[in-house]
Amino acid sequence: MTMQGMGHSLRRWLVTGGAAVVLAGGMLVGLSTFSVAEDGPKPDPSGTATGDKAAAVDGAGNPFVVPEPTDKSAPDYAKNKKDFDDYQAQAAKEPLAVKLADDVGHVRVATNFAWTLNTGYLVLFMQAGFALLTCGLVRKKNASHLMMLNFAAYVFAFLAYYAVGYAFQFGAVAINASPTSIGGVPTLNHFLVGSGQWGFVGGKGFFFLGPAYDTGSNVLALFEVVFMETAGYIIVGAICERISFWAFLLCELFVGAILYPISGCWAWGGGWLSQLGSTKGLGHGYVDFAGSSVVHAVGGFCAMALAIILGPRLGKYGPGGKIRVFPAHNIVYVVSGTFILLFGWMGFNPGSTLGATDLRISVVAINTNLAAVAGSAAAMLIWYFLFGKPDITMACNGMLAGLVAVTAPCAFISPTSSVVIGVLAGALVCGGVLFNDRVLKVDDPCGAISVHGYCGLLGAISVGIFADGTYGAGWNGVGATSYLGHAGQGVTGLLHGDTSQFLVQLMGAAIYAAWAFGATFVVFWVVNKVKSMRVSPESEEEGLDVPEFGMSAYPEDAVVAAQY
Repeated sequence: MTMQGMGHSLRRWLVTGGAAVVLAGGMLVGLSTFSVAEDGPKPDPSGTATGDKAAAVDGAGNPFVVPEPTDKSAPDYAKNKKDFDDYQAQAAKEPLAVKLADDVGHVRVATNFAWTLNTGYLVLFMQAGFALLTCGLVRKKNASHLMMLNFAAYVFAFLAYYAVGYAFQFGAVAINASPTSIGGVPTLNHFLVGSGQWGFVGGKGFFFLGPAYDTGSNVLALFEVVFMETAGYIIVGAICERISFWAFLLCELFVGAILYPISGCWAWGGGWLSQLGSTKGLGHGYVDFAGSSVVHAVGGFCAMALAIILGPRLGKYGPGGKIRVFPAHNIVYVVSGTFILLFGWMGFNPGSTLGATDLRISVVAINTNLAAVAGSAAAMLIWYFLFGKPDITMACNGMLAGLVAVTAPCAFISPTSSVVIGVLAGALVCGGVLFNDRVLKVDDPCGAISVHGYCGLLGAISVGIFADGTYGAGWNGVGATSYLGHAGQGVTGLLHGDTSQFLVQLMGAAIYAAWAFGATFVVFWVVNKVKSMRVSPESEEEGLDVPEFGMSAYPEDAVVAAQY
């Protein structure tokens, strides 16, 4: 066998081996926990048992059903017992009201199902935005390559998440973070690693089977998989124009199966970071409403590690480290992709309530838009001031930077705070691009590290600074009745009197950055030593469309006009 043939065989082995490990691992773990799935609540794949009178609440979230108190030593036991007895007596007198409450509860859950699914579809549409944005920002000789990477990212990361990722992230969500607005998913109640308030990896729901074969779980899975896919798309912008296809597929399997879901469990699956408010008295625990750190920083710092391993594109740095700028080949794609992403973000952030019955969605939507335009204005004006001309690509990145930075705090802040965060993000993305190019010498063709990595950290920290306490009472099990001496006080930041929330946000943001960069670097440094993840210099110089995929995005460029 020739050396070239051996290389092709090794690449195929790495990709198929990686996929086989993910699928086999999921099957083994799924089988080993299947007996656990048989205990406790049963899944509801028909949807007939999801949502009853227990899900019926008033506008303030007060339930129709009064639970029977069990702790006789509680100071308010006598009052709670009287409330329960009164409810039981009233229910006996008015059975029709109880029956109607079942219907109200079911309709409430159904309404939230529809909201969550539709906002999930909006987030899915962001894939088109990422594809256009990244494709437009690179050279035309790599346009097909960019489109194939974006397409394959969705396919392979989804399969990895289906096999093991969803279970790792949400397999124990019912323990500490039950999504009550969509029925609670009580069947997902087991940590694979850890237990109680110190869970690290979920342990139910592999292959969407057993306890995950449930209508509520499937709503959650659809919404959450497109968030995972966003982290998978982010890396495309930093590693494009020089990564080989087989290596990229390994990256996506890694993101979908390991990197994203494990750390996602810590904040959203009821894991240990979210519970630091209860266990260590740190605010409301680590809070990231829609994913500045859980999604964007993880994708951004994963991308940074991969970009360092791959090295800069040929010709990016000349003699003496002089920077060569590779201009975007299609500004129309860049701007169109940016507006598609803005549109999709209307699902990303408001949809993270998991319910249309949470009327905070209006505040979230306004905050999201304000941060976007403020970030774009800041980046546009800063670039204009520094270089004498506004740059449309930086204006677009500024809009995305504002969106990323407001994603974690969007539900907890005022519109004015959103504008401030957007301006900070617009400035940060400009500084981050220049810092990566000129100081770190990390070649990031689309600015993904700055937009998603740096601004993702800014967003997580912003929760600890700007949260005003008007929303999030009882978040992560903290302060359900009162917080900081005030009834109904929600997540509160430094500017409004809670130092501990600021500290836990700093710590959590640093942990997410370290996890994403460190885990990615270790794994793919080894992979790169076994077989170079980079295409050959000849292919890179020619453009990756034909060498990697056999198809040019602009075939008419190669057509020789007939002579007449």
